[in-house]
Amino acid sequence: MKGYLVLFLWIGGMSGLLGQPIRVACVGNSVTYGAGIEERDLYSYPARLQQLLGENYLVRNFGKSGATLLAKGHRPYTAQPEYRDALAFQPDIVVIHLGLNDTDPRNWPAYRDEFIPDYLRLIHSFREVNPRVEIRICLLTPISHRHPRFLSGTRDWFWEIRQAIETVAEVANVPLVDLHPRLYERPGLLPDGLHPNREGAEILAKEVYAALTGDYGGLQLPAIWSDRMVVQREHPVCVQGIANRGEKVKLTLNEYEAQVIAGEDGRFEFRIPPLETGKKYRMTLSSPSGSYQFSDLVAGEVWLCSGQSNMAFRVDQAAPEEQSLYRQAAGSSSAVRLYQMHPKWETHAVEWPADALESVRNLSYYHTDGWQIATPQTIEAFSAVAFAFGIMLADSLGVPVGLILNAVGGSPTEAWIDRKTLEFEYTDILHNWLHNDFIQPWVRERAAQNIGAAAPPLQRHPYEPVYLFETGIRPLAGYPVKGVIWYQGESNAHNIEVHEQLFPLLVKSWREAWKEPLPFYYVQLSGINRPTWPHFRDSQRRLMETVERTGMVVSHDKGDSLDVHPVYKKEIGERLARWALHQEYGYSSLVPSGPLIRQANRMEGHISLSFNYGDGLRTSDGETPRTFEVAGRDGFFYPANVTMEQDRLLLTCPEVKAPEWVRYGWQPFTRANLVNREGLPASTFRIKIE
Repeated sequence: MKGYLVLFLWIGGMSGLLGQPIRVACVGNSVTYGAGIEERDLYSYPARLQQLLGENYLVRNFGKSGATLLAKGHRPYTAQPEYRDALAFQPDIVVIHLGLNDTDPRNWPAYRDEFIPDYLRLIHSFREVNPRVEIRICLLTPISHRHPRFLSGTRDWFWEIRQAIETVAEVANVPLVDLHPRLYERPGLLPDGLHPNREGAEILAKEVYAALTGDYGGLQLPAIWSDRMVVQREHPVCVQGIANRGEKVKLTLNEYEAQVIAGEDGRFEFRIPPLETGKKYRMTLSSPSGSYQFSDLVAGEVWLCSGQSNMAFRVDQAAPEEQSLYRQAAGSSSAVRLYQMHPKWETHAVEWPADALESVRNLSYYHTDGWQIATPQTIEAFSAVAFAFGIMLADSLGVPVGLILNAVGGSPTEAWIDRKTLEFEYTDILHNWLHNDFIQPWVRERAAQNIGAAAPPLQRHPYEPVYLFETGIRPLAGYPVKGVIWYQGESNAHNIEVHEQLFPLLVKSWREAWKEPLPFYYVQLSGINRPTWPHFRDSQRRLMETVERTGMVVSHDKGDSLDVHPVYKKEIGERLARWALHQEYGYSSLVPSGPLIRQANRMEGHISLSFNYGDGLRTSDGETPRTFEVAGRDGFFYPANVTMEQDRLLLTCPEVKAPEWVRYGWQPFTRANLVNREGLPASTFRIKIE
């Protein structure tokens, strides 16, 4: 800190040289002013900044509620007495946070072209009164979807103004302070959707303090870095972290050495050439503010395993005969390594205590023990599906396989999608989510039970839209992975049309987070006595046809008519591995899927069905193919007679004179029995006859 103080004494001009406090002017609108904060003189962000900086600084609040940056706006800051007072203060440091009120329809639509020039003039005016002044301009604090003008323009103009502020920083050669991220993921700190409360103002003060002093809390790495880690082979190793500004960060990785300087925002990054597979590594990372040491690092294939309870379903919950096979596999191979993100609070049918609610509000939902080598003991609490997937990959590829597990029982698709994607592409699902019909009633009821009646307004919950992206995906996004396996859908099966929009958004959201077109292989729902499930299974099949680089595993043959958690998981994991091996690793002769309907043709006297992956069509039990049905335009379905002819099926149905539709496996719990030569089951489908 002493070095930074000297720096600011110099930047602060005569104030510092004469031993006077460094004058800091906080210029802005109502967020700077502290609107809505009781005792704002003590708890607004400038007041808290003064306490953080201490007696060597003199911080003044020149915030004006409703002020615009635009000189022709409805309340231009430069026309206010607060602006004149700020100039008269002759500050050594100016922190400017303006632009929120410029999203008003009275301002941005008409005067957007003047925003950058007006901002540059504002900066110049402070440089005129003190040529040595240090200027910091802030990227905007969030505007929530709850704001009344959000959809009428504010949402879009907000991001345009953010981009304009970034341009101002480049042109004026001033540093940026990003006040957006930490509040964006904490909507409860914006009670009215715009103004931070006392806790939010504290966060702003700490962000500005770090920007002014360079003190970002010392050397920090994401939690996923630990001993026994698997990094993605044939991919540069990306080591990203935070240190204090200007610190030299040194890295050694066996014989490899490198050094970088932490940037203006404290961030640093090493990009190391791909590691050699089959070799173990030791890594040391150090700076003046801290150090890390990791051993037994290896390169291999890393997969993210996510979804809800059927992905979270543990090895020790599987069928007894499968458990013994899992333990045997873990005992004979050390090639699979596990990184499990455990929910701190399970979403069981209970009311959470106050400390759980606080932890969830603070986005502290997961905990981890770091990377573990798979043994008969460490796999017990790990995903049965994911471990079966990993064992098959490791055996086939002969390389280490790292599995990252962050599944949460009962979680809906929307909880795993990032906030900005939903704000722009499915805003309605964000509103009043505990009373929102886009979200499954069971999901809302269980969340309300966990939260309880005494929870604060805007209490967070892992089932809330975007929550699991913010706590379970964003912390991983800088860590290279090969792809994703996904088992989820039970908590969205009530509304197929909504899921058909959410699932592509989920895949897009994660691919954007990793900045790569990650392959995404998922499990179709199995069978249980829930009437929407046949439609949902068919919808999942059709999504595979429209979302690129995806593949679907059929699981209805392993379903349980009375239990949403079937206990046979090993084959499901292996079917996911088939997709990965076939698509990602060049195993072209390995059939990745059971029969997937391609076409239904009306021919003389019968209907002909053809399939992808339909070589060697047969039945799983040697019986006649079951559950094929035919309907005419009236929608009355009748059982069909089925004949197998090489790799196609021929259907007849005397009850339907003019057939238009064929369906298969169209029962909530189905005993459909069509498989291919590999014994892989055919998907539920409904198809129009050509």
